Amino acid sequence: MTKTELISVVSAKAGIPKAAAEKAINATTEAITQALAKGDKVTLVGFGTFDVAARAARQGVNPRTRETIKIKASKSPRFRAGKAFKDSVNKK
Repeated sequence: MTKTELISVVSAKAGIPKAAAEKAINATTEAITQALAKGDKVTLVGFGTFDVAARAARQGVNPRTRETIKIKASKSPRFRAGKAFKDSVNKK
């Protein structure tokens, strides 16, 4: 599902114009992004949790030259699905 398809589905299910659905989806993703950038955790009960995982600096290998390189420490966004979300995906 693409963002455009998601906007259409949200618009239909909420009974709102597509422009309003697009604003809502954009505002939601922006709010989650800003919260994670500040180091906060975002929990949507029944859906899942967005947080940031710290990755330590480490040694790596350039596969082309086999030369060892230093990989800087970084932060990576992470999503963990909630139980209700997992259960709905795994229904048979």
